[in-house]
Amino acid sequence: MPLAKRIVPCLDVDHGKVVKCINFLNPKQAGDPVEMAKRYSDDGADELVFLDITASSEKRDILRGVVEGVARAINIPFTVGGGIRNIADARLVLCSGGDKVSVNTAAVENPKLINELADVFGRQCVVCAIDAKRNRTPNDGKTMVDTAEGEVWFEVVTYGGRKPTGIDAIAWALQAEKLGAGEFLVTSMDRDGTKDGYDIELTRTISERVNVPIVASGGAGLPKHLFDVLTEGKADAALAASIFHYNHYPIPVVKDYLRKMGVTIRQ
Repeated sequence: MPLAKRIVPCLDVDHGKVVKCINFLNPKQAGDPVEMAKRYSDDGADELVFLDITASSEKRDILRGVVEGVARAINIPFTVGGGIRNIADARLVLCSGGDKVSVNTAAVENPKLINELADVFGRQCVVCAIDAKRNRTPNDGKTMVDTAEGEVWFEVVTYGGRKPTGIDAIAWALQAEKLGAGEFLVTSMDRDGTKDGYDIELTRTISERVNVPIVASGGAGLPKHLFDVLTEGKADAALAASIFHYNHYPIPVVKDYLRKMGVTIRQ
């Protein structure tokens, strides 16, 4: 029997409030993180992701009080990311109720951080978040991927979408896996908040090359989009925000749709 796919709501938090962006820009408030987390837990979410989206760019610590409040309100696994730069930051998150830590900018700038976290906490606790954007400039040194709009490569972007790095996202995923990443959270900057569907090529290309779970993020607008990324995109989990935050498609509705489409999904 195939492993069950996971449905994962995401709380992008900016100074204590859940926000929603489009292409990582123009955040609009969507609600209170503790209240929303409890609703998703009660609705049957398999996991929850909490991202403090301005902690890295503002070079500040994650909002510990909010993390603790969310942890108390839910009874599902909980990944926390944003501003985690070292072992002490990760320990604080895990001691505040997080089950896994997600690292992005700090890991790109100091790849050994992944290895250090895996050594101390175990790779099952270490999520490597990759924010990637399509780059249409031909480059022999990058992993070129055929898409409907021609060949592209996927560039890693850090600091909440503010800093292009020139790094090939596929190569970075392979390196991060060797260093000890136990899971990848792969977000398409191009699709983020658009509700146009996930970047299937991005998710599938990474999924086919690594041997740890992939959580796909960026672009969910319809239940079919989650179906597409879990099947064609070969993701192990689908993360979504807008469709859940604004109750367009509650979690039970999405799960029922996926079951009817033949996807093995948790109750």
